[in-house]
Amino acid sequence: MERTFEEYKGLIDRHLLDLIPAIDTKSNTLYEAMKYSLSSGGKRIRPVLLLACCDFAGGNVLEALPFAAAVEYIHTYSLIHDDLPAMDNDDLRRGKPTNHKVYGDAMAILSGDGLLSTAFEIISRDMTMYMDDVTQLKKRVRAMNVIAKGAGIRGMVAGQSADIENEKNRVSSEMLEYIHVNKTGALIKASMMAGLYLGEPDDKMIDNFTQFADNFGLAFQVSDDILDVIGDVKVMGKNPGQDSKDNKNTYVSLNGLDQAYETLNMLLDNALDAISEYYDNAEFFADLVNKLRVRDK
Repeated sequence: MERTFEEYKGLIDRHLLDLIPAIDTKSNTLYEAMKYSLSSGGKRIRPVLLLACCDFAGGNVLEALPFAAAVEYIHTYSLIHDDLPAMDNDDLRRGKPTNHKVYGDAMAILSGDGLLSTAFEIISRDMTMYMDDVTQLKKRVRAMNVIAKGAGIRGMVAGQSADIENEKNRVSSEMLEYIHVNKTGALIKASMMAGLYLGEPDDKMIDNFTQFADNFGLAFQVSDDILDVIGDVKVMGKNPGQDSKDNKNTYVSLNGLDQAYETLNMLLDNALDAISEYYDNAEFFADLVNKLRVRDK
């Protein structure tokens, strides 16, 4: 039975810190820095999508919690590093001072490193519980692999690298899509695929949700590009206009606001088409699409 977005989010928020392994008190600042960014709010869209997809595919949501927490750890680490002076040099994240503004650059780097390594520690720890259940172990191996790929050099890190390298250059539409598909879309897609793999999906479901994730993940970033122009700091939790200030390549800077809206709506329509055969059973995902559309109005 599918839950609401807030029910999934509440489940994640209740267990997000519980899953972090015990840290020696001699390294307490590291734990506090990790906890600071994890506890500072956020939409939790990636772990929610993982749990919702697991639910949709007939999996056990409670058993998927380590994987949901892991993708939020990975996402949070990426934000901490992204905000650093050597990257985007942001002072505000989720309505609060960024990690390096509170703990300094070095501890912010280490807290990001800690979150990334912890993500795979809790996943692998979970996997050891299924060493005698080959079917369940295979599901978890497949889920871990897709998360690692989405977070790494064929996903998020690749997109971040291309973004930084082209920061002062005017890029092609093809390069912009490559940056966004990887920097933002890859971990969103990985979260959804991991959730499905932890359930009992058939090939058709995997194909349909792959198309959904491809379009929804890119739409999410196009939406952020638009919000950076028209958004409000109280709603966004970060300062708008930063992309323009930093000469970032965005759908708005390359194509203008009207075209960015057209691209957003096309991607969201494609996402809805991909899951149309599930009708009301996929209402949760359809609602997410429509909320993203309203988000920019």
